[in-house]
Amino acid sequence: MDDLGTKLDYTDYCSIPEDGHRHEIIDGAHFVNPAPSPRHQSASLHLAVELVAAIEKAGLGRVLTAPIDVQFSKHDIVQPDLVVMLADNVQIIAESRIIGAPDLVIEILSPSTAKHDRERKFTLYEKSGVHEYWLVDTSEQSVAQFALSDGRYERAVNSRERIRLRVLPEVTIDLSRIWG
Repeated sequence: MDDLGTKLDYTDYCSIPEDGHRHEIIDGAHFVNPAPSPRHQSASLHLAVELVAAIEKAGLGRVLTAPIDVQFSKHDIVQPDLVVMLADNVQIIAESRIIGAPDLVIEILSPSTAKHDRERKFTLYEKSGVHEYWLVDTSEQSVAQFALSDGRYERAVNSRERIRLRVLPEVTIDLSRIWG
């Protein structure tokens, strides 16, 4: 929100100058996150490679990585670390952004963003209908997986070894490959 309490929207978001930080608007309020660490980026890259191999190569959907804008509403625009759209949901990929709820959103926790990812973004993804949400903790080398059930997230698993996608049960990711 600006100084007058007005909610920011997608037009305001587009006017934010490029400065090397990740900008997001949640419920009309502007949030700025620093660039991710090398450890964060390594986990993101390795996880993307695993997901692309399991999902895109099999024609099951699309995997996209940050920076990518995901617009849930006029006042909710975020940049998740990774997003997955199943084949029947790829129409939400527009020219400049994703408009609507991806099937899976993955956030890799950093000291500067962990609270934001666990609270604000958790609530946003839940209310926006993201079917599955992962919180990747590189320090603990674990993934907390949440699945939407009756409009609320339930913790599906907390794993250090393997994780099966709830949105694609035939896909299992070997987590030992992402800690690089």
